[in-house]
Amino acid sequence: MHTSIEINTEYITLGQFIKLTNILESGGMVKGYLQEQGVLVNGEMEHRRGRKLYPNDVVEIEGAGSFQVVQKD
Repeated sequence: MHTSIEINTEYITLGQFIKLTNILESGGMVKGYLQEQGVLVNGEMEHRRGRKLYPNDVVEIEGAGSFQVVQKD
């Protein structure tokens, strides 16, 4: 099961999305984590914090679980 993260816009960048999950607190921490570890976006490894995420995209973060982008009504 995925944890839903709601967005109010058409898309959100991966860096902003990770900050919304409250796993990493600052942009610098997100940048370093993505460069070192990366995350899975829809099953594919991703290291770019500027990657655009759209509703129904799934982000898997090692040790933290799986999150789904949801468009807020």
